Amino acid sequence: MTNPTLAHQLAAFACSLSFEELSKNVVHEVKRRLIDSLGCALGAWNEEPCTIARNVVSDFSSKNGATVFGTSQKAPPDWAAFANGCCIRYFDYNDTYLSKEPAHPSDNFSAVLAVGESVGATGKEMILATAIAYEVQCRLCDAASIRARGWDHPTYGAFSTALACAKLMKLDPERTRHAINIAGVHCAAFRQARVGELSHWKGVAFANAARLGVYAALLAGAGMTGPAPIFEGAMGFEKELGVSLGNVREMFDKTKEAMPGEGPASMILKTSVKYWPAEYHSQSAIEAALFLRNQIVDLSQVKTMVIESHDASVDIIGSEPEKWRPQSRETADHSLPYITA
Repeated sequence: MTNPTLAHQLAAFACSLSFEELSKNVVHEVKRRLIDSLGCALGAWNEEPCTIARNVVSDFSSKNGATVFGTSQKAPPDWAAFANGCCIRYFDYNDTYLSKEPAHPSDNFSAVLAVGESVGATGKEMILATAIAYEVQCRLCDAASIRARGWDHPTYGAFSTALACAKLMKLDPERTRHAINIAGVHCAAFRQARVGELSHWKGVAFANAARLGVYAALLAGAGMTGPAPIFEGAMGFEKELGVSLGNVREMFDKTKEAMPGEGPASMILKTSVKYWPAEYHSQSAIEAALFLRNQIVDLSQVKTMVIESHDASVDIIGSEPEKWRPQSRETADHSLPYITA
């Protein structure tokens, strides 16, 4: 094909990549992020939205499904990915990637673990699928900001999880491409999930994207076809979301190393873990506040506090009235005034 579409390039990249091509540092980091994500999930297991998700999933069972965290139940892989993804993400404690569009790429683990278990994947296969998911989501985040157009970052997650699952299912390039197409046609998420007073959905939005990604891969694996070209089409992703992904297609080439010397699929090495369960832009402010707290004898003498930050930080965790008087946990961990106070 003279000018392959982005979906063709993504499918070719994922299908051709092998575990042996991953660097030792990438493999180590995938393991490290899995441990971090499981810790996040255990911490949030009893939280209300996580319980709600498990209660819904408990009505469905699957002999060849995936385990719901903290239970002996096996559910259909897409539902298990949702329930487990809620736990991984809810405390806003899992990792972060900052670029034109921000992301929490360890959210992809919920899909990888669910499909990996259901198809009997090996550890190496799940590590490879995870590295692919990180690569895809982070490269898309580099390509275009969708937040600025009113769309939510989990939108990119439907593509990354669909590709990871297609890899685990050993789909050929054609069916992998259809998994991408199916994921894309129903994945656009509204940014309203993170505006004003925040609801439970703030912490479970990517879990839903993972559910959609798993579902897309399952359908494609069974022979379902999806609309194409999903990115470049007259009514496709770029046109309808009002963004241009530029030359991102060229990035899905094994010679394009995110980290020099670390081989293909090394974007995970450019992501960061968190020290505190709060929005990532607040991490340095928390550190500064804790440092100052030890130097202030009488807190009642503090009248004002000035925090200087960049535009994205102010926009996300300090620009709205609700962020100055949070009424929910979801709003509080995205409130710079609350967090530092």
